Amino acid sequence: NRTISEGSQKWTQLASEIRGVTEETTTGVHRLYEMQREGQLLFPAINVNDAVTKSKFDNKYGCRHSLIDGINRATDVLIGGKTAVVCGYGDVGKGCAESLRGQGARVIVTEIDPICALQAAMDGYQVTTLDEVVESADIFITTTGNKDIIMASHMARMKHQAIVGNIGHFDNEIDMAGLAAIEGIVKDEVKPQVHTWTFPEGKVLIVLSEGRLLNLGNATGHPSFVMSNSFADQTLAQIELFTKQEQYPTDVYVLPKHLDEKVARLHLDALGVKLTTLTPEQAAYIGVEVEGPFKPDHYRY
Repeated sequence: NRTISEGSQKWTQLASEIRGVTEETTTGVHRLYEMQREGQLLFPAINVNDAVTKSKFDNKYGCRHSLIDGINRATDVLIGGKTAVVCGYGDVGKGCAESLRGQGARVIVTEIDPICALQAAMDGYQVTTLDEVVESADIFITTTGNKDIIMASHMARMKHQAIVGNIGHFDNEIDMAGLAAIEGIVKDEVKPQVHTWTFPEGKVLIVLSEGRLLNLGNATGHPSFVMSNSFADQTLAQIELFTKQEQYPTDVYVLPKHLDEKVARLHLDALGVKLTTLTPEQAAYIGVEVEGPFKPDHYRY
């Protein structure tokens, strides 16, 4: 943003020298598609975030690990027996809900998308609105990638010593500005990235990482094996754009399926996985090559 404010044509002038860009976050990909729709995309982009070996691994399995890691390091509270609200049931929310349930929490999900809401219900979670449970739950986690999810008015209704954290997006998922603006509220640092907010009536909330990503602020992010999948996706996407520029006119693309499968294949030995191999007859029967890709682009894993 600083360079754009200094010279709005900076990236336009550089565009002819750039072969493409790869993006690995949900929010960043959203911005790329916005730019493409508005005719502002200056060079081709590969959406790495929606590669299966990214979204189903980094987003789901990474957050399944790092959410609990962050909460435990920050608070040292027993999660078992508590009620936890997960706002959003995308890949990040799915991993978070699973990890909280694994620790013995009763998990409640909030959702705007009927498909994700149905998935959450079929996975055994209660699905309701934040307003319905804000006064009774113990832990609140935002995972949505949107803004204004937990507002100051919600936090004013939460119980004493409720824990509030975000693992989805910037610090605008939680209304930190609104919380700070409550008359008479007092903020105290318990330890780095863990603050109590004491309301005038004496109620205390525990807010993690000041509303920013708690798995980074209160823990060390995702484990290296999960990130290895994501970074392998990034590397292969960069190589693809650099070596096959003529195949990628300016647009936003998803990582090709054969590269997605390659990343998965590269990580199997470390887990002791042995793949079954199709016979030529089996491959012909389902219309694929023996070595893959094995699924059509529209397949949902």
